[in-house]
Amino acid sequence: MKNERGGRGKSVMNWAPAILFGVVLPFVTYGVLTDHGVSKVKALLLISLWPAAETLLHLALRRRVDEFGVMMLAMMVLGALSALAYNSTELVFIKDSAITGLLGLVFLGSLALRRPLMFYLGRKFGTDGTPEDLARWNGLWQYPGFRRAQYLLTSVWGTGFLVEAAIRVALAYTLPTEAMVLVNNVFPLVVVAALVAWTVRVGKQGRARQAAAQAEAEAQAAARAGAGLAADGAPAVKSMA
Repeated sequence: MKNERGGRGKSVMNWAPAILFGVVLPFVTYGVLTDHGVSKVKALLLISLWPAAETLLHLALRRRVDEFGVMMLAMMVLGALSALAYNSTELVFIKDSAITGLLGLVFLGSLALRRPLMFYLGRKFGTDGTPEDLARWNGLWQYPGFRRAQYLLTSVWGTGFLVEAAIRVALAYTLPTEAMVLVNNVFPLVVVAALVAWTVRVGKQGRARQAAAQAEAEAQAAARAGAGLAADGAPAVKSMA
């Protein structure tokens, strides 16, 4: 029970910065800026810097370079700078959706590579970074079930990002700007949370199947060993008779 509560507390702490910098601060800042006469497009440009600030803060606190974090930071900064060329709020929101859609295409495109993208992301977040743990993760690739899981995860994540991007594009032309500011920051978090929860479930099912297969293999080996001992002992019993 204590470990479960500790895990939940750690999960909340992991999500708290994303919610603060990705939802609360952008929404509040947008209202303050527009109330003080800042145009909607400029306000959207400025609030898009909050997630970038979160990434920089994370890197500063951890005091180490995180390749995934740096990649996401670069995408956010490029997206914010590109917004300078837009003159409508819809195009600013579409810019964000285009980045998500591009990420989805990267996931799906990696299916043609030797190993899909989720294998490398799983190795990054599912190991402690030590050579032994990395070697353990790399060794899992020999199992067909593990390979199928990585291709399935990559396909679902890529498709999920593309669907999310399409929905946000449609909503950008449907909802008012104030509502879209909230949706544009909350909806990606909801999608990612759903994908993470599904990924964890797939991982648990895979480990359960692997444990069951291993137990069955051990039982069969024990049965064969027992049959061999019985066969070896049969002549001795007969001669004694």
